[in-house]
Amino acid sequence: MNPTGFALFATAIGACGIAWGPRGLVGVQLPESAEDATRARMARRFPARGECEPPPEVQRAIASIRALLDGEPLDLAEIQLDQEGISEFHQRVYAIARRIPPGRTRTYGEIAEELGDKGLARAVGQALGLNPFAPVVPCHRVLAAGGKWGGFSAHGGAASKLRMLAIEGARPDSDTEPLF
Repeated sequence: MNPTGFALFATAIGACGIAWGPRGLVGVQLPESAEDATRARMARRFPARGECEPPPEVQRAIASIRALLDGEPLDLAEIQLDQEGISEFHQRVYAIARRIPPGRTRTYGEIAEELGDKGLARAVGQALGLNPFAPVVPCHRVLAAGGKWGGFSAHGGAASKLRMLAIEGARPDSDTEPLF
C-alpha cells in the first residue's frame, strides 16, 4: 500500500482527484475542464505525491464521493481528513459545513453566527473558497445572504455549484426563496 499518493476517478460531473497521506485525505479536487487538466492540477497541488492506485480506505472514500455526485444523499462525515497546516478557524468552518446534510443549504452568515460572530460571514466565505476537500467539505451547500448563490472557486464557478445543488435536490435551510 502507498501511504501517500493521488488518483483520479470518474464521477457524474467529470474526473475528480483525490490525494491522501497516512492520516487521511489531504485534498479532493472537483473536475477541471478535462481529465488532463484535473491531473495537472493535482500534480501542482501535491508535487511530492505520485499518481498511484489508492489504498482501500481511499477507495471507500472515492465510492462515497461518486455516490454523492450521482445523487445519493450520503453523509461523508466518516471520511478522515488530514487538516495539518489548515488554520483552526478554517477547520471550525469546515466542521460546520460538514454537518450540512445533502439537499440542504446554509448561508455564510448562519455559519458565522454559529461561530459566535455574524460579522465573520466574509471570513467564512474566504475559508470555504480555500476548501481543499470539496465535496467532502460541502462548500457548495453554503449560500450568500438571502439564498443567493455566492461564489464558488471550483472550475465552472457558480454554475458548478448550482449543478451540484441540483444533483442533491437542494432546498434552503433558512428563510430564503427556493433555489430552483
